[in-house]
Formats: sequence, structure tokens, C-alpha cells
Amino acid sequence: MQTFPMDFAKQLKSQVDIVSVASEYVRLRRFGNRYSGLCPFHNEKTPSFSIYTDHQWFKCYGCDASGDVLKFVMMIEGLTFWEALKKLADQNGIPLPKQSLASDEDTRLRAALFEMHEIAAEHFRANLAGPNGAVARAYIERRGVAQDAVRQFGLGLAEGSGRALLRVLEQRGFKPDLLETSGLVAKRDDGSSFYDRFRNRLMFPIHSESGKIIAFGGRALDPADKAKYLNSPETKIYKKSTVLYNLHRAKQTAMQTDRIVLVEGYMDVIGASEAGVKEVVATCGTALTVEQIRAMKRHSANLHLNFDPDAAGANAAERSIKLLLDENVRVRIVDFQGIDLDPDEFAKTGIEVVSRTSGDYSKEFTFAHDAALFRERIDKAQPYFYWLADRARARFNMRDPQGRMDAFQFLVPAIQGLNEKMERDIVANDLASYLGVEAGMVRDHFRKMATDRGADRAPAPRTDPARATDRILLPLLVDDSEARAQLIGELRGLPALLEGPTAGIYEALFAAVDAGEPISFNMLHERLDPALQERLSAIVLEEGAAHTPTLEDGLACVAALRREGRETMRRELKARIKSAEREGRLHEALELAHQLQHIG
Repeated sequence: MQTFPMDFAKQLKSQVDIVSVASEYVRLRRFGNRYSGLCPFHNEKTPSFSIYTDHQWFKCYGCDASGDVLKFVMMIEGLTFWEALKKLADQNGIPLPKQSLASDEDTRLRAALFEMHEIAAEHFRANLAGPNGAVARAYIERRGVAQDAVRQFGLGLAEGSGRALLRVLEQRGFKPDLLETSGLVAKRDDGSSFYDRFRNRLMFPIHSESGKIIAFGGRALDPADKAKYLNSPETKIYKKSTVLYNLHRAKQTAMQTDRIVLVEGYMDVIGASEAGVKEVVATCGTALTVEQIRAMKRHSANLHLNFDPDAAGANAAERSIKLLLDENVRVRIVDFQGIDLDPDEFAKTGIEVVSRTSGDYSKEFTFAHDAALFRERIDKAQPYFYWLADRARARFNMRDPQGRMDAFQFLVPAIQGLNEKMERDIVANDLASYLGVEAGMVRDHFRKMATDRGADRAPAPRTDPARATDRILLPLLVDDSEARAQLIGELRGLPALLEGPTAGIYEALFAAVDAGEPISFNMLHERLDPALQERLSAIVLEEGAAHTPTLEDGLACVAALRREGRETMRRELKARIKSAEREGRLHEALELAHQLQHIG
């Protein structure tokens, strides 16, 4: 297989700042020469993910993920090496060498699928603007979607013939196996031919987090169509459980506002965005998944749930809360206060709705909804627990002691999601009053859960195999050229240095110096096998190191290693002398004793 020179990858990594790339996906705070944040690759409450600017390297001390900027993009986006290289080169205006056109088969397949989806999006947009788009344009107008939003979200039309997109793709030279793999067309049951998967539907492009079109959602324009919404099947570039609609647009605002608003549908996203809530995303026709939660949490751990107010939406919100709490997300529920509108309808200016209260008498209220009121409801979203408590009161007979206990048991899983002591104390009192149960019983239950959580969280002891000399010498040799120049000659002749688990690191370093290579963390890391790479990262990127080692520290290590070497030689000579004496080799014993006397 042909590849273009790996030195281009080194050139790219020298020109691209890993902090700038990672900050597109992770909220980072600066601490000296490193940045820290919640790890995007596993669930955690406190940050264990660090980026070291000096080394252009990331490392998580919780899940042990580590690497350079290419590795980060590959892991966060699920890309191949070639795709990550091209993405970074394109984003930073770095021309790719001609050899880059030859990549692995999987990358070529994915590139073809990306291209087909771009062609499809262009085709759908042209349909919507053309003579066959009148019905779709009328629907968009009825839904109150502005033309700016139509353009921004790339809305389009899959017309009803069933072969229009197929012909376009065939004319562009895509073969039958690619057509079927794309998910844009389907094969007839008898296998005789293909047809367009989407027909007579308003089309919503679905993007990856980096902004590439990877799938579509289609809204039926014919009321007789059985499936109101139809989504792309999973492909090599689209995995439903990991993707959120509009995340590629929402993530920047989410980091600025430190919140994400989660809605159910494509139109809800568009309506909320038009109302000024840009940090809005939706699942793509699936129940909320852990992967989607972690994708949101990379940008903010504060989530406002804004599902439809009907029974299905409330049940979906209830199911989602447990998942969100398990991932340490802070959850609030957006409440439209009894107004039976979905987020898109509520956000539209000028809609008037009549609502009736129930009780001793009925009274009609007229509400004028607009973007400002929608934003106000988002801003005033209440913590999830009180919304769940209202659900419990409505579900169980609160006049009956057993009903109150049932309501309490219903809320127990939500109580387990409360981690802060102050919040637990407040909720304990509110819950007791709200449900009419004994406050002492609630507090006892809280204490038991806190004890159980503490036992579950007991940390496993971590061992550090690195010697004290390694923790001083390796950072100096990698980072400090002046210290390296003074220490390298002193270290070469020290046998004690080349003993133990880090010997291979020093040998690789000496070899690189002899070869005249510029010394850097990345260069040395690439020369090592995986086990030594992990040791190097653990030592040079040590979290919470007491202080930065100095040349004086390094020289002290050299002296200590010399002493260690002399002690080793003494022990070995003494053992050989005893062996020679036992075996009657007195002349050899005398020679060895003479050597022992001359060890400094």
C-alpha cells in the first residue's frame, strides 16, 4: 500500500496547536503550561484530562488515553489516520502532498460516502428551490421557518419519483456497491434495481460534530405516508447512537453559555435557534444514549431538557434523567406551565393559545408566545427533581399513606443522583413536606445512600514504578537542551541507569542524540514500544509533580547513580571474593580484593 511520507505528519503536528483543536470539543482551563478539563473519552466528575503545551500532548489520568493532536482527532471523531490528517491539514491551510491521494481502503470508502452525501444535499436543496418544491415551501412557510434558517440548516426536498437522486449518483460515476452502502438508495426486494430511499420528504441534513454531512432525516409531506419521519440507516460514516442533530453548530455557544438545550425534533432545533437559543441539539430519531450524553458533556455539563409536553415527551424525559444523572450531568427541565405546545410552536412569535385551569372553577387565559418568552422559560428551567416530584404527586394517591410511600420509592433513583450535601439537605426537607412523609425517614435514607456511595468510590491504590531519578532526569533530558548537553555524556557510562523498566527509554534517547535528531517528547515517544510509551508519558507528564527539575537536580541524580553503581560493584566483587576463597582460588581472590580497595 502506498503512503505519503510520515514526515508530513510530523510537519503538520509542528504547525497545529493541540489546545486550539481540543478546545473545539472540551472545555479547558489553563494551569501554567498545561490545560485541564473533563475527559471526553470517559465519564468523570472532576477533571483528569490534561494537555501539555510544551509537548503538544494530551493525557487522561483517569482512563489513560493519551497521544498527539492526530490521535486526539482520530479518537474524538472516530476517524482513520488519513482522515484526521486531511481534516487538520484542510482546517489549517496546509497543502497535502500528492501522495496523500493513496490511502487505505476504508478511508477511500468513507471519502466516497462523504462525497455522495454532499451531492445529495446539493440535489435536495435544488429540488426545494425548483418548480417541484412548491408543496414543501408551503409547508415550511406554514411552520414559520424563515428563509435564513432554510439556508442555514440546508433544508431540501426529496421529490417523489423515486429515482432522481439515484440517476444523479450514477451519472457521477458511483458504482452499485457504493450506492447501496451509502444508505441514500435501497435495493428492491427482488434485487433487480435500486430506488431512492427518501421520496416526497422535506430533508434535514445531519452533520458530524466536525460539520460533515453524514446522514439525512426526512419529514413526510403526504399525510397518508405511514412514517412521519424517516432517517438514514447506519453506515460507515453514521452511527445513530453517537450523533446529535446540530451539535456542530451548537457547541461553540454551549461553551460560552455553559449549557445545552436538548429537544426532540429537527423542527424544534430550528425553532429554538431562530428564537436565539443557539445551544440546542436533538437526538436523531432515537432514545437518548450514553454516547450522545458524553458528546454534549464535552461542551457543558449543564443540560436543559425541553421535550414535548405530551405524555410521550414526559415519559422520554423521565427515562433520560436517570441516564443523565449516571453521567454526572446537571439536569433542569424546561416547563411551559401547562401550555400544550412543542418547543418549535412555543418559540414562534404571535401564536396565541387558550388554556383552561382546573379546580373549583374554570377560567380562560390567552397567552401570546414569542422568542423572548421562550428564552425566559429556558433561563428559568427548574432542577429536574421538582419536576419529577410533580410527576409522582400526579401518579400516586397522596391522600393514602401507601401512595405517599410509593411516590417516595419512585423518587429514590433521582435522589441517588444528588451528589452535593447542601442540595441533598434542601431536597430532603422539601421532599418530606411535598409528599407528607417523615423528614427523619428521608434524611436516614440519604445518609445510607451517602455511605454506600462512599464505599463504592473507594479509590484503588495506584503504583508508580518510576524511580526518583527517572522523574528528574527524563523531564530534563526531554525538555531542557542545556541540561541535556551537560548530562548526556555523564549518563552514558552509568550501568545503574540502564537497569530496570526505563532502560529502553534512555537507550532510545542516546540513539536519537547520536543520530543528530532534534530531541522532543513526540520524537522519543514514537521510537518506543507501547509499554515504554506509557512509562514515558507517566513520568514526563506526571500530574501534580512537586516542582520542575533543575540542572542541579540532574547532577545530583548523576552523583547518586554513580554511588549506586559503586555499591553494586562492591557487592558483586565481595560475592566473587567469597566464591574464590571457598574454591581455593587464592590468587584470584587477592586480585579481586585489590580491585575492591580501589573503588572510589
